[in-house]
Amino acid sequence: MYRNKTKVVKIGNKVIGGGNPILIQSMTNTKTDDVTGTVEQINRLTKAGCDIIRCAVPNIQAAEALKDIKRQINIPLVADIHFDYRLAIAAMENGADKIRINPGNIGSDERLKAVVDVARERGIPIRVGVNSGSLEKDLIAKYGRVTAEGLVESALNNVKRVEDMGYDNLVISIKSSDVMMCIRAHELIAKESHYPLHVGITEAGTINAGNIKSSVGLGIILYQGIGDTIRVSLTGNPVEEVKSARIILRTLGYRTDGIDVVSCPTCGRTQIDLIKLVGEVEELVEDLDLNIKIAVMGCVVNGPGESREADIGIAGGNGVGVLIKKGEIIRKVPEDHLLDALRDELLNWE
Repeated sequence: MYRNKTKVVKIGNKVIGGGNPILIQSMTNTKTDDVTGTVEQINRLTKAGCDIIRCAVPNIQAAEALKDIKRQINIPLVADIHFDYRLAIAAMENGADKIRINPGNIGSDERLKAVVDVARERGIPIRVGVNSGSLEKDLIAKYGRVTAEGLVESALNNVKRVEDMGYDNLVISIKSSDVMMCIRAHELIAKESHYPLHVGITEAGTINAGNIKSSVGLGIILYQGIGDTIRVSLTGNPVEEVKSARIILRTLGYRTDGIDVVSCPTCGRTQIDLIKLVGEVEELVEDLDLNIKIAVMGCVVNGPGESREADIGIAGGNGVGVLIKKGEIIRKVPEDHLLDALRDELLNWE
């Protein structure tokens, strides 16, 4: 398990690496200098299960806004920096718990060293990030195109630049929108580096396509014991990123927190409006702080059996259903009362 051997890095009040739990990240899509809007979004993400949040810092106003944002949130704040080294310094001076940079676009060694010196003084970790879209031209020429090997070489070269400046409080990310390339790059770098890895499929796409790509890529990478913190990158509401990340981690057995809703795919035997019912159940449990499995089943073939495998379940019949708790049928309920019956049990869960 590569993740058991990675360096432990402290980010605000959280730690990653060294076999610690895999943490979920997301990124705000508000204007960072809109403090109110950004804080509101971060608090929604926190409620959904986000462990670490990243904000874009494209200008000095955004960097200065971090101070006010930081005071109003409860999870570590990462500043995302490109091109201007002065923004990285300003972000750290205004309370960023970590900075994300691509040393290749920060500029000269002198500028990079100015960033590293402030990070060292303040004990702030640096995430060295390399994306397939920003791979250096000489590496593209060397390999003939963007490749996993090129991504890894770029990341390790940039890490060495920082190490040569006497700093090793680092996290690495190597991302690509090409799922198989991303998988291969992580397999390679896990054997070459002891730093924690931030894993994600970049620019994965919309909620539907992006979830599929991310699930495949992250699933394969994480199952190999690679990865210390993850982001599911989706074009849409970032809360959906956090929901997806939790499901991925729970599916792989890396998390047991939260409510897991399972449901049958429906078929010609289904005699209740299961699709509507499952949607209502998912909405019902969004704000409940329970660690249980709920089954919502549509017929008498597999319904009762599958429901018994869950902590609680409902299985439908011909306009009527049964409520099953901890393996036992506790009562029959008319179809239009199934949701209410489930709600009552969950609100009084013991």
